[in-house]
Amino acid sequence: MKAVDANLLDLLKKATQFVVPIYQRVYSWDLAECDQLWKDIVRAGSTDAIGAHFTGSIVYVEKDQGNIAQAEPALIIDGQQRTTTVTLLLAAVAAYLDQMPADQQEPVEGFAPRKIRGLWLTNEYESGDKFFKLILSQSDKEALKAVVRNDPLPSGNTSRVIANYQHFVAKLKDSKTDIAAVCRGISKLVVVDVHLARGVDNPQLVFEAMNSTGKKLSQADLIRNFVLMDLEPSHQTHLYEGYWFPMEQAFRGANERRFDEFVRHFLTLRTGSIPRLEDIYDAFKEYADGQALVGVSREDVVVDLSRSAGYFVKMALGKETNPRLATRFIELEQLKAVVVYPFLLRVYEDYAAEKIDASEVAQILDAVIAYLFRRTICRIPTNSLNNTFAAMASQIIPTNYVESVWGRFLTLDSYKRFPDDEEFARHLREEDLYGLQRAPYFFAKMENDSHKEPISIGDYTIEHVMPQNENLSPAWRAMLGEEWQDVQSRLLHTLGNLTLTGYNPELSDRPFLEKRDMDGGFRNSHLQLNKDLAELDTWNEEQIHKRAERLAQQAVRLWKRASLPADVLAGYRVLFKQEQGFDWSVAHEILAAIPEGKWTGYYYLAEAIGTSPQAVANHVSKCATCAHPYRVMTWEGRIADGFAWTDPDETRDPREVLEGEGVTFTDGLADPDAKLAAEDLLALVEDPA
Repeated sequence: MKAVDANLLDLLKKATQFVVPIYQRVYSWDLAECDQLWKDIVRAGSTDAIGAHFTGSIVYVEKDQGNIAQAEPALIIDGQQRTTTVTLLLAAVAAYLDQMPADQQEPVEGFAPRKIRGLWLTNEYESGDKFFKLILSQSDKEALKAVVRNDPLPSGNTSRVIANYQHFVAKLKDSKTDIAAVCRGISKLVVVDVHLARGVDNPQLVFEAMNSTGKKLSQADLIRNFVLMDLEPSHQTHLYEGYWFPMEQAFRGANERRFDEFVRHFLTLRTGSIPRLEDIYDAFKEYADGQALVGVSREDVVVDLSRSAGYFVKMALGKETNPRLATRFIELEQLKAVVVYPFLLRVYEDYAAEKIDASEVAQILDAVIAYLFRRTICRIPTNSLNNTFAAMASQIIPTNYVESVWGRFLTLDSYKRFPDDEEFARHLREEDLYGLQRAPYFFAKMENDSHKEPISIGDYTIEHVMPQNENLSPAWRAMLGEEWQDVQSRLLHTLGNLTLTGYNPELSDRPFLEKRDMDGGFRNSHLQLNKDLAELDTWNEEQIHKRAERLAQQAVRLWKRASLPADVLAGYRVLFKQEQGFDWSVAHEILAAIPEGKWTGYYYLAEAIGTSPQAVANHVSKCATCAHPYRVMTWEGRIADGFAWTDPDETRDPREVLEGEGVTFTDGLADPDAKLAAEDLLALVEDPA
């Protein structure tokens, strides 16, 4: 590798041609970055005190063996953004000077239109692509050619090349612009000229080290460069055009950010480990290098990634063509259930390989949706879900596919459990559903249960039958009875009192009978959720409870929890226990999160994590990873007989430590008000998202 300071114009003059490889991202500088470069250039050109302005590095490698002196094009691996922007500014200056009188067309020596184009923009005696000093990739290529030739700009081209060129043209036409200062400033631009030799230097390592300035690359950019950079150009083109570019196109626009998410799911499925989003690139490199050690080529990795991306796009980005599956994938997106995709990538992979059919996939999706939504309604912490679904991908039994998925769901316990019908219905009846983030999804699915043509929830809002206004009208007070305030405070936001309407402002706080009979009221509504309301003459606590029970049973049916014969379920329970042993990680999280002044019992911790009190006591007494073991006592708050620290050098009295933290003791028992039960412990580690 050779790295030297160089005047940018001298580098452009010396080079026959720079080519941006096909896999590089498109030109992406915005107006703010162009304006910053413009200010730097004008400042440098307006004073003799500034001899040079450093503008970053240009790193390039031979396209084939050779060097610039041998007229071989050089592949830019870093610096294409600034090189392109300076090229656009030079082209704009040349076009501007073309319009000036002949005696004003060279404001600074060397900056005449023909000299600018002949020295720094083109190879005057070449033709075709060889005519241009800089060749960009993809849609930017033709746009830059038109700019450099001063041809009419292509219509409908959304490249930043055109927008930024026009921006520079406008700035040059500004009467306040000193064209001579602009030219002098450009002549002072200096870069670090980094020339890499193919087969000797590692372009990817250099690229990573130098990618600390300029427009920050995404994880996707880094991965693309990693898999393609060190290949021969023909191989690059094959992989890029055949696999990478189609995959990249599927994530363009609003879905661009989801590419990193997809790669995370892909790596989770392939490695069994969940990388952090900011570590996706490093995790992918480690995976690809590991695959290479067992004979899997870089091309095989790219093909696998591209194929899996196709599955993800169908599931998560609305491209599924099977209507039965598409509606279920939409539900998952409405539930914002990104944690399920490592598991579903495995399922869709098997579906694409015809190991299972669409009906079986639909059954699995129904199970996943029901599992997620029941847990949401029952307020079960979500922090374990990513590990649950990451593990499930490897727990499928291909010969009994759907049953094994249910077997896994139904053997999950404690904080990972699949709520049964009783728990789900009780929470539906009693919880505040109005404040639930997924309430629109819930009511839309409930309503569409009886519609052949589904309605859009966007056309409706959630309506309180009994109004929210604390100052209820005399008519409402009379209908609800003497305890109307208690009824309103307890049942206002619960399932039985909620429905959908397109006439929320009109219904407002009106008495029930007016809400029923007015235009747009319950009696005129075509919504199934309002049919029972249309038949009632009164609305009180009894009616709210009855409606809540009926709707809860409908929901139990819609978000179904399957059952398996007891002997079959017992077999799965044994199988999965043998596979993985007990996971103490959540116990460790809980113990680390218990605050000073609080305590819990072996019984409550066992209930929270799904094991026995004796198992908890044994583990806590021996595990050096368990934080604050003295905060775990017997169920009534007594320090366990024979308590011992895992650290042999620790000699403190555990009761004195607890008292020092604020826990009081009476007759040897800890203050019960400072106790944390199972639900309190789980709340400590619940994911706020």
